[in-house]
Amino acid sequence: MAKNFAVFIMVLVLGTGMLESSRALNLCGMDEDGLLACKPSVTKPDPVDPSPECCQALKGADLTCFCSYKNSMTLPALGIDPDLAMALPAKCNLTTPPGC
Repeated sequence: MAKNFAVFIMVLVLGTGMLESSRALNLCGMDEDGLLACKPSVTKPDPVDPSPECCQALKGADLTCFCSYKNSMTLPALGIDPDLAMALPAKCNLTTPPGC
């Protein structure tokens, strides 16, 4: 789930064209390394459990911000499973924001 979520986040940010190429990728408080660490956990068909690096990155992220993407049509279009993405905090033993 984390993989799909991370891929979605990276594509969303890159697709917006809002970031300059010289700036590091950062979304909802999670940098590019964290997003890439979570990618294998949110991508079907064979998602894996989140790595310690993914969970550490997610721990420092703004989970409410991430939840704002849960109903996006972009996730499935990018091959990201929204259910896997939204279940990632719980798999990392983090409290999921209400309504997420």
